[in-house]
Amino acid sequence: MKDPIEEAQRYVANAEEVIKKANYDPDLKIYMDNKYVKMAGNTLWNGCLIALDAVLQIRKGKGRPSIDKYKEAAGKRNRKLLAAILAGYNIMHLTMGYDGTQSKKTCDEGFEWANTIIDHCTKLMPATVVV
Repeated sequence: MKDPIEEAQRYVANAEEVIKKANYDPDLKIYMDNKYVKMAGNTLWNGCLIALDAVLQIRKGKGRPSIDKYKEAAGKRNRKLLAAILAGYNIMHLTMGYDGTQSKKTCDEGFEWANTIIDHCTKLMPATVVV
């Protein structure tokens, strides 16, 4: 199996390539095509989920875990990770992924939060990960 942190970082790199297709207008400081913003936001969030799943190991049982399960598990493990999840979820998943914001500043924050979450997961990663 692939290293989950490397895989999460690969998702961030893929999102960087996707956002380039959104046609940035430097005068307006916005992306012109929100389709690619949505794709980049979803790619970022999915990369974070790969890292979070490796650290929090909550994907047990039936169905997919909700954001509440991630928040609960992170709150028990590391408060800084919890704060990053809350901010990252709002920006990457909701504002970018659902809304398709055109704001470059907001999209840049999404990338920053993705890297922050992955960095926290790197520090919290168990010595041996069973994937």
